[in-house]
Amino acid sequence: MVSLLSKLLIKDYNNYSDAVVRRKYGILASIIGIFLNILLFGFKYFAGWISGSVAIMADAFNNLSDAGSSIITLAGFKVTGMSPDAEHPFGHGRVEYISGFIVSMAIILMGFELLKSSAVKILHPVKIDTSAAAFIILAASVLIKLYMAFYNSRIGSKINSAAMKATATDSLSDSVATSVVFVSMVVMKCSGINIDGYTGALVAIFILFAGYNAAKDTISPLLGTKPSKEIVEVIDSIIMSHEGILGVHDLIIHDYGPGRMIVSLHAEVPGDRNIYELHDLIDHIENDLDDRFNCECVIHMDPVDINDSRTKEIRAGAVKAARSVDERLSIHDLRIVPCQNYDNIIFDMIIPPEYHKKDKEIKEQVCTKIEEMYPGCKAVIKIDKSYI
Repeated sequence: MVSLLSKLLIKDYNNYSDAVVRRKYGILASIIGIFLNILLFGFKYFAGWISGSVAIMADAFNNLSDAGSSIITLAGFKVTGMSPDAEHPFGHGRVEYISGFIVSMAIILMGFELLKSSAVKILHPVKIDTSAAAFIILAASVLIKLYMAFYNSRIGSKINSAAMKATATDSLSDSVATSVVFVSMVVMKCSGINIDGYTGALVAIFILFAGYNAAKDTISPLLGTKPSKEIVEVIDSIIMSHEGILGVHDLIIHDYGPGRMIVSLHAEVPGDRNIYELHDLIDHIENDLDDRFNCECVIHMDPVDINDSRTKEIRAGAVKAARSVDERLSIHDLRIVPCQNYDNIIFDMIIPPEYHKKDKEIKEQVCTKIEEMYPGCKAVIKIDKSYI
């Protein structure tokens, strides 16, 4: 149904990276979610009223709250599509993460409530309704919720939406919870044993775990996460494909919501090239990255002396010294500054975020090795942290 509607209602529906297309997908999926949840609420409420089943009535109102979650997701996609304004010059893309986080909190709340009610049922078992109407309604509910989980997960992956992935988790949790109620009813009808409270507690733990993962996936981009390896590799390949670029370092990517990012980096260029030619080269690279990622890009040029043999030799020695301490260490921006009695070998060294040694300790080790290799020189190292 979603695939058919997307083909009818969304122009260029296969272009998932386009901001307008992904927003329309989010709106369409949210509207369908609202409709299906309200439909489930109506059926379950009617079945609960006819059968007198409190469990089905409670499940009906759970679907009504799911409709509310879909409304939150819908509002998130609506706000995300708003143009940048004076107070939000980078747009409103992060609202999508916030709406996903609200949905994940609703999942966790549902898990706690189910755990609480399951504990009460373990201590004080209640009779489970096993009428045919209850079985039919619950079976239909499971199938519909599985379908909702499928299409939300599928679209969420295609348009890279944390909010839709959280909604998919919510639907999957509901289908598992309803399935357990269904199984409990079967066991009760066949054996007379009431396991409703115990199975409910297991489902509650599953829902809490799913809610935690959904919250982590939506809150992490707000706090700031490392860019994906794929994006870093594409950016690096685009930059290095231009003749005249010797290397790339200090790459930082700021995420302002899906399809909205700011990129900054340092590009090493030959120090003997014409400054106007280099400036034109950097402009071309920034335009290429903008075309590929629809991003703002700022590139700082680092001139490198490629003709001085001594600088080349010392740079290679400094790289060797750093890697002899740890293969993950890298250096850049090396220059030699003559002083009265010695030469300063000045460079930046990148240390991975997870590195276990202290900055001072690693600097001392590398400095010692370089100064042993080149008597009459002193190493001056600035520590950089990698953001990729």
